[in-house]
Amino acid sequence: MQLLTNIGCIWQQAQELPALRRGAELAQLPYLKDAYMLLEGDRIVEFGPMDNCPEKEGYSVYDVQGRDLFPSFCDSHSHLVFAAPRQEEFVYRIQGLSYHEIAAKGGGILNSAKRLQAMPEEQLLAEAKKRLLALLRLGTGALEIKSGYGLTYEAELKMLRVIKALKAWAPIPIKATFLGAHALPPEYKEDRAAYMDLLIEQLLPKIAEEGLADYIDVFCEKGFFSLEEAQRIMEAGKAYGLPAKIHCNQFNSMGAIEAAIAAGARSVDHLEVLNTDEMKALGQADTLACLLPTAPFFLNDDHRTPARALIEAGAAVVLASDYNPGTTPSGRMSFVCSLACIQLRMLPEEAINAASLHGAYAMDLEQELGCIRPGARANFFLTEALPSLAYLPYSFGSDLIEAVFLNGELHWEKQALI
Repeated sequence: MQLLTNIGCIWQQAQELPALRRGAELAQLPYLKDAYMLLEGDRIVEFGPMDNCPEKEGYSVYDVQGRDLFPSFCDSHSHLVFAAPRQEEFVYRIQGLSYHEIAAKGGGILNSAKRLQAMPEEQLLAEAKKRLLALLRLGTGALEIKSGYGLTYEAELKMLRVIKALKAWAPIPIKATFLGAHALPPEYKEDRAAYMDLLIEQLLPKIAEEGLADYIDVFCEKGFFSLEEAQRIMEAGKAYGLPAKIHCNQFNSMGAIEAAIAAGARSVDHLEVLNTDEMKALGQADTLACLLPTAPFFLNDDHRTPARALIEAGAAVVLASDYNPGTTPSGRMSFVCSLACIQLRMLPEEAINAASLHGAYAMDLEQELGCIRPGARANFFLTEALPSLAYLPYSFGSDLIEAVFLNGELHWEKQALI
């Protein structure tokens, strides 16, 4: 058994699994100062004030030396598996081209698809492993990864098999999402029905046979997939036991939120454009509202989620990275929290709740992760001693994480400068 002593503060601590925090409750972040924690195997056994710390004899002792302890970030929306970055599109945007103009030039999702189709599976897996290792050092302790850069029968299966291999290799839980309805391949431009049939009649049965996905997704947006097509995708996924996690309301409101709620979707993601009725519906639904503030930041898009109104409406708000090669080339969840505070006016407590506890709920991992409690998996990170919680999102350019524990073991520790 391992004993952690002299913890400056344990943030997001609980004795039992907290429910989703809605409305004013989202600003509640329980903490315990000057604490110890006892681990056995990959689990948290107990924690409490240092005054009640067990005798050290018989334990492997790790002196935290006053640093703060947080549960690992639970990143419920990423596109980690891709063939190459798209920095040339970054320059296009500097020159004034819009998201849709870049897509019309053969960029965007279709650019990533072309490159991924040509990359061998082994190389794709090797590159994804490198990215994942980097994320672990940034505090991510659970991750969802989408397909959607394949857009052919063979390439979508290749992506999902890479994600399955990552699941077996990684020291953290990974969830896989089938996003074949990410963009319409050029060869199906004149026959959308044929591509829908490929997704539903050919790919879905094979994905189910090999157990390659946990969720299904669709990009419901003008120029991509219609509301009717999104509804068909969600219903098809449900028939194979795949709940929906859909991209919607990034640029337009098309009725996708109401449709997703009706279909029992686990989350609706992006939500840069929202109206009052949609926010009210999310406030009354089990479907989570997943915000991706780094996407409009990187795109320099004026559309930003009205997070304060969404929280006041009672929606269960999640924060995720949207890590992808085109519109968010970063999986740094601490920066996601900073942007949520700076641009969306979320409080630091709200941001941490949304990026940890609610992120776990968005991946159906709340029994394991998302908060520090007895019986939970011991995935957490240590920061330098913080003057307050607000210092974490405030210091958006600093590397405050000094150690990462995964499954109860020290995974990484920052080397002291000499």
